[in-house]
Amino acid sequence: MRFFNKKSKNLFFSLSFLLMWGAIGCSVDKTNSKMKENLSAPVAKKINKELTQHGDVRIDPYYWLNERASPEVIDYLTQENAYTKNMLAHTEALQETIYEEIVNRIKKDDTSVPYRKNGYFYQTQYQEDNEYPVYVRKPDTDAATEETMLDVNELAKDFSYYATGGLSVSPDNKILAFGEDTLSRRIYSIKFKNLETGEMLEDHIPNTTGSVTWAADNKTVFYSVKDEALRSYKIFKHKLGTDPANDTEIYHEADETFRTFIYKTKSQKYLVIGSFATLTNEYRILESDNPDGEFRIFQPRDRAGNLEYSFDHKNDKFYIVTNYKAKNFRLMETDLNNTGLQNWKEVIPNRDDVLLEDVDLFDDYMVLSERKNGITNIRVVGDDGSDHYVEFGEKAYMAYTSTNAELDTEIVRLGYQSMTTPSTIFDYNMKTRTLEQRKQTEVVGDFAPANYQSERFFVTARDGAEIPVSLVYKKGTKIDGTAPLLLYAYGSYGANMEPYFSAARLSLLDRGFVYVIAHIRGGQEMGRQWYEDGKLLKKKNTFTDYIDCAKYLVAEKYADPNRLFAMGGSAGGLLMGAVVNMRPDLWRGVIAAVPFVDVVTTMLDETIPLTTGEFDEWGNPKDKVYYDYIKSYSPYDNIEKKEYPNMLITTGLHDSQVQYWEPAKWIAKLRDYKTDDNLLLLSTEMEAGHGGASGRFKRNKETATEYAFLVDLAGEEVVD
Repeated sequence: MRFFNKKSKNLFFSLSFLLMWGAIGCSVDKTNSKMKENLSAPVAKKINKELTQHGDVRIDPYYWLNERASPEVIDYLTQENAYTKNMLAHTEALQETIYEEIVNRIKKDDTSVPYRKNGYFYQTQYQEDNEYPVYVRKPDTDAATEETMLDVNELAKDFSYYATGGLSVSPDNKILAFGEDTLSRRIYSIKFKNLETGEMLEDHIPNTTGSVTWAADNKTVFYSVKDEALRSYKIFKHKLGTDPANDTEIYHEADETFRTFIYKTKSQKYLVIGSFATLTNEYRILESDNPDGEFRIFQPRDRAGNLEYSFDHKNDKFYIVTNYKAKNFRLMETDLNNTGLQNWKEVIPNRDDVLLEDVDLFDDYMVLSERKNGITNIRVVGDDGSDHYVEFGEKAYMAYTSTNAELDTEIVRLGYQSMTTPSTIFDYNMKTRTLEQRKQTEVVGDFAPANYQSERFFVTARDGAEIPVSLVYKKGTKIDGTAPLLLYAYGSYGANMEPYFSAARLSLLDRGFVYVIAHIRGGQEMGRQWYEDGKLLKKKNTFTDYIDCAKYLVAEKYADPNRLFAMGGSAGGLLMGAVVNMRPDLWRGVIAAVPFVDVVTTMLDETIPLTTGEFDEWGNPKDKVYYDYIKSYSPYDNIEKKEYPNMLITTGLHDSQVQYWEPAKWIAKLRDYKTDDNLLLLSTEMEAGHGGASGRFKRNKETATEYAFLVDLAGEEVVD
């Protein structure tokens, strides 16, 4: 999917700048009044390529930009970076000021709340000016000594980009497995470390998704690998000490619209192979103490019926969250030996106004995540028949179950935040119904939640739909039609945009910005129908919802109509491309991060990562009905000769989600067509991918540049 993180589906994105200049010839473009040097905008050459489908011919003059290894392509991207740097040179002091503000809010020496698993407490630590975490643990005894499992700073020191993932300790607590990505293309190599000796094992498994699942024997692991389109399509079994080249293939997902993965139930009793498409799931199970046994199907996939389900295990039952005859999902159960659909029995029914998102199991309780009116409520149901909701005291917030690794406890760990409350970790006693705050992320400096105002209301769309809107601003900001406003949204894949806290965002709020999240259709904030009404042949609702929210915010004087800004990333970048084509006059400036803008061409090319798995989201353009509809909104295909707003477009050369050539082609065509003098800038991070730079401080350079772009356009009066 063309979004970033799956756990809370909060979407954070960024941009980076390289200070390089290429050799492709340029023609003179109209210059911005704040430009320090007379540097002309890059002009990409045109090589017309004819693309024909259903008898319709599209001419793409910039198709040649999809050659990642071409020196000419690299030169062009480098030249665009230099142009962007030059055009923003007058903001460099502001960029540095904002960067210092952001990083000075970060507590340098910081630790996570430890969680218990299998006799150890695990914790993540950040130290001094280090960019990366240190993973530590200690036995759950009074005299325990802390052990360093992995110092990512040491591992990363020879790389410009470095990420670890999927840390997993063997059941006997002796071996650590982890994934390593040094390219930012989300292709991980799996490595193993002996935690008793500190030595790395010789086992090294390339081309994986980054995690392993341990069998109970402490020597067998299972993992998934990727094909050329970066689809996870096979599950392999590896025995420690053997050559990974000889690993056994356990499962091959042959359907190119599905991906596969493997995990272990919370009880540690079952290995589970999952296959999933956008609207369908299938699972296979095997006892974890029998790693050489045969996996068996839990419930066969039903593609025609769009059957979705997920499950976990405790005691003598499997508990299943499913959409079977339940649009907003329901909870069902079945015994261990009869897992087929015909044996499922209802525990929690479907409700028209509540979306059942997840269940976390404990020996004597289950904790349900239920979304109503856009907000996730945490519900605790006891095996003794008790049933209640956790109260947090705010109307608009983000709540979720955090790391809960063990069944045998009365404590559930919860995460919580709002647009004015920093990320907070609670331990909730399900028996006594009491909350204990374990940690709240410290915002260094003079931050106080009471200095900021959060609001939540509904905007009526043109077709009558009620769109939730969450916003925040600093108290004292005048809501009289004079404030600059940044409107953010996503609106795809059923991904929920939460009213989350951002310490970096304070640099906008403190300069008088109003920050708004529009929970538009295509997400799942208002239930499953909210998603279905913003996908496939109803996708344009996503775009018109966003525009309607913008118009409302101006009409109600939350925004200065001349200082209204738009921002979205990935599939939210598609949103940006669509709304600047539909209503370019609304926006003073737009940030489109890693934008998915060449929808027709990408969805016709099944060699591109993610394409085959997304036909249920966008439609397959090999079907003329979908081809015509997608073409009618695809940003790249709908550029016209007209004025466009100031735009900052970002990408990463190694992006595995949205290929760099989509924004590169888009800006080239925009520059050829637009009739205005507004800024049009492309920044390509040459050493990163979809998520931008690695490192907790370094990534804020990108955020500071984004904010400086907005603040500069908003005008001198908002600059400190």
